[in-house]
Amino acid sequence: MFFKNLQIYRLPAAWAMTAAVLEQALAPQQFTPATSMDLVRQGWAAPRAAGTPLVHAVGGQFLLQLKTEKKLLPSTVINQVAAARALEMEEAQGFAPGKKAMKELKERVTDELLPRAFAILSTTAVWIDPVNGWLVVDAASPVKADEVIKLLLKSVDKLPLESLRVMRSPVGAMTEWLQADESPAGFTVDQDAIMRATGESKAQVAYKRHTLEADDIRRHIAAGKQCTRLAMTWSDKVSFVLDESLAIKSVKPLEIIKESATRNDDERFDSDFALMTGELAKMLADLVEALGGEAEVDARPPGPAVDTVPAKGHEPVREQRVVLELNGQAPGAVPPGDGSASDPLYDQAVEVVRTQQRASISLVQRHLLIGYNRAARLIEAMEVAGVVKGTQGVYTVAAVTGAAA
Repeated sequence: MFFKNLQIYRLPAAWAMTAAVLEQALAPQQFTPATSMDLVRQGWAAPRAAGTPLVHAVGGQFLLQLKTEKKLLPSTVINQVAAARALEMEEAQGFAPGKKAMKELKERVTDELLPRAFAILSTTAVWIDPVNGWLVVDAASPVKADEVIKLLLKSVDKLPLESLRVMRSPVGAMTEWLQADESPAGFTVDQDAIMRATGESKAQVAYKRHTLEADDIRRHIAAGKQCTRLAMTWSDKVSFVLDESLAIKSVKPLEIIKESATRNDDERFDSDFALMTGELAKMLADLVEALGGEAEVDARPPGPAVDTVPAKGHEPVREQRVVLELNGQAPGAVPPGDGSASDPLYDQAVEVVRTQQRASISLVQRHLLIGYNRAARLIEAMEVAGVVKGTQGVYTVAAVTGAAA
């Protein structure tokens, strides 16, 4: 086994958490199959065979697995059935049903069709390294990773989780490496890259299995483009793609491990997991060093945060950006905080969401210079108050008409 994508978070080094304690914390959120009326059901499942522990521990490293069951019920099917029912209602009563009646009709149709919907099962692996302080989610998008983190925060009380912060913006560092035609120590640059303009044009040049000629790259940089994705290889062992959000994608081990024919599946799984975690822990440490080391949150009072050595037009801290949905209302129509939440930073968090016109845990964390757990609680408080709407870790800013004052 080997993770294909790495969404990276930080835990305190030498985190005092045992597999048994973590297993006990995850148990109340264990996965159970969805009922006929559930659209989505999520929970923790055993990474190995059914009936094995929820926390698979090898050499002090933990492996978790989030299991998700989603019902496939296309909106086109709902609309077609609802339209047929609406036509019958019109013939019976002599006039077409209004908007409210159509909304209720679609809800009834959804409830009727849900038991017949197809169920899709998926899993997301999580690696926790309590020794070196890494928490890594095998997810291609921050949205999927946020689903895992949200349930993990719900399961583990006072989980000391932080976003990974580095001194140099990945965009600035990758652009500098290409401009100087020099890779950081321990890494080599491969043949895939994306150069994107920072202006309004958003012009983009993509290299795919193509030699990155230094002169061509410099011309693109001189024209205002920066590197937002770069394929690299670490220590001739692991190839990957680093993107502007500090996520690592398309991870592939390059060394071929020959397993003994006498080993059974369990031994091979544990061996592969130990190999993966050992190599990835070293690779992440080298990558952080290449990006200037980790940035620590200082003791400044809450307020507008200044990014640590940002590249032009980009942010060094990974942030989930969400398309705004205001239900036809004017942008900026986010209700102010009224101080009703228990956290004294609640009003400031609402102001951040109102100003930025998007909502995410990392956004609040970065602007208020607080921990991941506290930012998550603030987002949840805004969700309860109707300031934001959340679905499986995706938050959108609500209009005034649909929000609590």
